[in-house]
Amino acid sequence: MALLKAARVADVPTLDVVVAPAGLVVEADAAAAAAAKTTSWGGGGRRFSVIGHRGKGMNALASADRRLQEVRENTVRSFNAAARFPVDYVEFDVQVTKDGCPVIFHDNFIFTEEDGIISQKRLTDIQLGDFLQYGPMNEQGKGGKPLLRRMKDGRMLNWNVQSEDALCTLQEAFEKVDPRLGFNVELKFDDDLERKISLASSRPSSRHVIFEYDKDRPILFSSFQPDAAQLMRKLQSTYPVYFLTNGGTEIYTDVRRNSLEEAIKLCLASGLQGIVSEARGIFRHPAAVPKIKEANLSLLTYGTLNNVPEAVYMQHLMGVNGVIVDLVPEITEAVSELIALPEPDLLEVDNLSNQAAKAATTPNFSQREISFLLRLIPELIQ
Repeated sequence: MALLKAARVADVPTLDVVVAPAGLVVEADAAAAAAAKTTSWGGGGRRFSVIGHRGKGMNALASADRRLQEVRENTVRSFNAAARFPVDYVEFDVQVTKDGCPVIFHDNFIFTEEDGIISQKRLTDIQLGDFLQYGPMNEQGKGGKPLLRRMKDGRMLNWNVQSEDALCTLQEAFEKVDPRLGFNVELKFDDDLERKISLASSRPSSRHVIFEYDKDRPILFSSFQPDAAQLMRKLQSTYPVYFLTNGGTEIYTDVRRNSLEEAIKLCLASGLQGIVSEARGIFRHPAAVPKIKEANLSLLTYGTLNNVPEAVYMQHLMGVNGVIVDLVPEITEAVSELIALPEPDLLEVDNLSNQAAKAATTPNFSQREISFLLRLIPELIQ
């Protein structure tokens, strides 16, 4: 077994943003109309994929890990930086401005500071021109309004990173990002807003941009909002739609969001193609994985556990189809060493002796690695 070196448990970054982590990406099953345009994972497939979270990784401003402040998340630069590594997709968050333009931005509110006074605006309440005035500008050497970000504990931090780029629209991403890279488009909603208003106003504009500019790029939709996922499935059948869930790690008034069992029911009732779960939900309820597979649904995960190669490998063994990660270089390297190996032909294995067959299909863990794996999951899912 290759040396496990990408990250230690102590290195797992802590999410420091108020809004729930963006969800992730997904795959089409064999029956999906867009099967030729998506990564072929499928309900029972063996392919394992790495997906870049908000590009090359989210920005965790309060983290001591400088890798999480390397490049501004959800920008063209971050997407193209991820494309230099063997990822199939990048995941990003799409919201719609007041004047109807789909833009890529994670947080529900955008913060700035002027003359020592911090102000905030809900992203869906501002015009496109105002949105593009925040942060670095496209014109060389020109800066916009300073960006701040609110942490879970209420602190406001300057949103500065090592490699800057301007905020962008969904159309710009299609035009400027490496065409081989698939897009997992998370349909972003604010739980505090009336869902029907958001659904009615934002879905047509996002679909219009995607259908006009996709140019055979693999596309996947995902959303934490059950109604949004169902609506997107009804409005189109070209691209697969996945339901994002915390897997029971958080509780909501909408029971459909509270467990993997409910996620399975929603997908089967609505014709969705798969589930994207918080990784802790999978480890807390491992019995749900075979049920998801039996339902011919694809399964991906997100969360800080996915920055630990041992946890990623355990998910691969459990049957997870792919992971959304922040540490793109490290995890893609670990996956190539630990997972992306030819699987033995089952007929050939049948012809081997029992001992040889066992060796051909069993991961070769050292005693130290086994001990570490046994300690890893309980420690991180508490």
